[in-house]
Amino acid sequence: MTEIPSQSGATTAPDDETTASFRVRTSAAVDRAGDALTDAAGKAREELTEFAGAAGEKLHDFADRAGDAIGDAASKATEEIAEATRNAVEYLKNNATIPSERGTTTIANEVVEKIAGIAARDVPGVYDLGGNTSRVISSLRERFGLGEESKGQGVHARLSGKEADVTVVLVLEYGFVVNSVCDKVREKVISAVEALLGLDVTNVDVLVDDVHHSETGPQGDAEQRAASYSSDTRGIKVGQ
Repeated sequence: MTEIPSQSGATTAPDDETTASFRVRTSAAVDRAGDALTDAAGKAREELTEFAGAAGEKLHDFADRAGDAIGDAASKATEEIAEATRNAVEYLKNNATIPSERGTTTIANEVVEKIAGIAARDVPGVYDLGGNTSRVISSLRERFGLGEESKGQGVHARLSGKEADVTVVLVLEYGFVVNSVCDKVREKVISAVEALLGLDVTNVDVLVDDVHHSETGPQGDAEQRAASYSSDTRGIKVGQ
């Protein structure tokens, strides 16, 4: 019987030492892979946490700013509503009421202001009524044909029941004594308002806002009329 020679290329089974070495290397590779995954997961968690924190801070800041803006808007709206309410109440209150036998007479403050303005303009030495702003607006209204100058310009009346408290702002004509002119304005206003409207004028404040100087001097007979005026003059009647 012929003996078959063994094949030189046949694979030999690994010994125990080789298997153990392979297992060690494989285990180390698995450990390294696990460590890498753990590190990656840790970094991912840190980045996500940082991102979430930053996003949370931004959202918190945005919410704070939005809350502040809403609060400011609400506060301004409340103030504007309160101001409008006060103005409306003040307007409704600023009327004079005169009870009569069969009803009540109500006089608006604009009526008092117009009559007081007409009376004040009639005093020699009064060049104009109103402060700088009101006079400029009045001039523009006339220039552009938007209406004539208001007779109540420069006059403010505060009314309560039958009582009236009046303030007159005027421009003095140069050459007239301030106290004399102001006294005459006060007397004229009191006389006109009380005689024509039946109100009790409790106070008239006069504010001299400016002085007008003209090269031609006082107009008409104003200088002659003013010569007889003194701070002791009383009882000026309406129209005189």
